Amino acid sequence: MNELTCELLDRSGPLLLVPDAVLLPEGPTAGLAIVVTDGKFGAVGPVEELQHTHPHLDAVRLPGHLLMPGFVDAHHHLTQSFGSALAFGEPSEIFRRVWVPLEGALDEESAYVAAKLAAYESLRGGFTTVTDAGTRADVDVDVVARAARDAGIRCVLGLICDDAESNDPSVPASAAKHLARYDGDELVHPSLAVSVPEAATAQTLRHTARLAAEAGATVQIHVNEHLAGVERSLVRHGLRPLEYLHHVGALGPQLLAAHATLLAPRELALLADTGTAVSYNPVASAWKGNAVAPALAMAERGIRFGLGTDGTRGDGFRLAEAAEFAQRLAYGLVAGDSSCGAGWTWLEHATRGGADAVGLGTRTGTLAEGMAADFLLVDVTNPELALSCDLPWELVRRGNRDQITAVFVAGRMRLWRGRPTAWDGPALVRQATEVARAARERAPIVRVHPTSTAARARSTAQ
Repeated sequence: MNELTCELLDRSGPLLLVPDAVLLPEGPTAGLAIVVTDGKFGAVGPVEELQHTHPHLDAVRLPGHLLMPGFVDAHHHLTQSFGSALAFGEPSEIFRRVWVPLEGALDEESAYVAAKLAAYESLRGGFTTVTDAGTRADVDVDVVARAARDAGIRCVLGLICDDAESNDPSVPASAAKHLARYDGDELVHPSLAVSVPEAATAQTLRHTARLAAEAGATVQIHVNEHLAGVERSLVRHGLRPLEYLHHVGALGPQLLAAHATLLAPRELALLADTGTAVSYNPVASAWKGNAVAPALAMAERGIRFGLGTDGTRGDGFRLAEAAEFAQRLAYGLVAGDSSCGAGWTWLEHATRGGADAVGLGTRTGTLAEGMAADFLLVDVTNPELALSCDLPWELVRRGNRDQITAVFVAGRMRLWRGRPTAWDGPALVRQATEVARAARERAPIVRVHPTSTAARARSTAQ
């Protein structure tokens, strides 16, 4: 597609799009067109039919392109983008040594820049929705909302409600205020968050669960991520983290359990029985975790789950590939399972399943009339995809963000060939480079391992 096509797509009025194929839940389908109007899909149907029912619209033909739902990142930390490279080679639970000090060093400007930088990377990777688990920066969480809105990405915005150490009596009121604050916002959807189960009192765990359920929102909690966390829960409560959350009445469809990698059989049963959702974060497992979530078992049991980056790297296709790859290494090889979800499972949970897990299943994640027009135009003429006999598998195994021509959120084109259409992406990167350097110098970050180059020098010297 050329720049003329870009101009046709970057219009405020209704669009009639005619790609080579549309990715529906049942698979890629040719011969379909899509009408985009007022930020939503106005219609999805055969080309001739929509041209007949919408004669006032000139069809924008998109040769060589697949139109597919945008990816949903079910777990992110937008204000941690300045420390992404600090996590490499580090052992688990680095939040104590890296993330808490780094976010504590952010002011309003640096928190905004960090969040917008993360949103930019996410858009480049085909994510149209990110789920932020709450910032520890001492700023109004609206700074993060503003950054997401300015970047043009849909955001499920967490407010941390930890009160176990502070005994802060204002937490319930703040939680209720946060849930009401973004009522009617086109892109920002409020959520509550607790860092880990032991970070909040039992009363607050119950209260946030009730508030979120009543508001149709989620409560995000890091659960069963590391051995240390499981052991702390056993020592303190005599129960594993998920068991403890069930004991206090916090499990349910409103809960989004981040990671959930170390699950006993009873905990899998609890997830299935209560309708609790999970964010399966395979790259985080590989980079800094103790285990891989049993996502295949979750899928078999009907447990709701999406895929999350945990802020590792913002490429939706590589996330889907990591989801399949981690299951194959952790579970498929020992069982002789060569399919491990047959490709479509990971696309499903990276889009529609992810939207459901983060509480937006009735709003985004699917190409259907009335849903938010959050979608990607993917070039399928490249060497990786052009010869495909099974496009869903190819998208999982061989797709990457370089193949994304355009990203749309709420019916508006936000990126064209990796660059924002409404603001200066390279300028933001230059600003972030300077702001990040200053923030890292202020933060009392403690790394266990040296940088790669320092490690090589040490190894060579020995």
